[in-house]
Amino acid sequence: MTESNSPDRLKLILVDDEEPARALLREFLEGRPDIEIVAECANGFEAVKAVADTDPDLLLLDIRMPKLNGFEVLELLERDIAVIFITAFDEHALKAFDVHAVDYLLKPFTRDRLDEALVRARERIGDRRQSIRELAEAADPEGRTATRILIREGSDVHVIPLDDVDYIEADDDRVIIHSAGKRHRKMERLAGLENRLDPERFVRIHRSFILNVDRLNKLELYAKDSRIAILSDGSKLPVSRSGYARLRELL
Repeated sequence: MTESNSPDRLKLILVDDEEPARALLREFLEGRPDIEIVAECANGFEAVKAVADTDPDLLLLDIRMPKLNGFEVLELLERDIAVIFITAFDEHALKAFDVHAVDYLLKPFTRDRLDEALVRARERIGDRRQSIRELAEAADPEGRTATRILIREGSDVHVIPLDDVDYIEADDDRVIIHSAGKRHRKMERLAGLENRLDPERFVRIHRSFILNVDRLNKLELYAKDSRIAILSDGSKLPVSRSGYARLRELL
């Protein structure tokens, strides 16, 4: 172990939906005593499971993949890990990677460019100043509105369309997604998730609750400055004074 807490041999996962791209990476890494490829993944679901199973030091992660893209893979990881992004697109994202000291490989890349990225990644391994959650948020500078919520439960990934979400509840540093009578826990704070939701559909009605306004059946007065939201399934949620003001703007 070096003074920077970086291991002598990096455990690495290759993630790219194109086999030729993975083959090129294997060729570039072949024979290196400081690298151990512990898994290869052709999609984001495989990557999430492989991280849980192999506990790698580093991901070589493609951005544009079917089912789950590279950003969504990061969102589902619940531990800090060094990441080198691989992309042929997303110039705006590349600028964010530079600002946040996240390395990337722009296709097509050379062996020397990969070596340079690996040196930078090794230097950052063990550095906990920036969490994987901050990295995932930084990697999407456009602030795109979410269309679905990704939930990781063990090595399983659930994809919940926002149309299916009834309401979202704060639970310390997690949130609970209520959907079709089921509860799903996600490692994310309520305020962070709120920023990615459509404000015309999802309203923070209370410090602990975000409501899908399509599920609202009626509002009832509870106390002088507070109300209760009654949902179409009979659920009852508290509505603060400021939450009521937000609802009135939409209703």
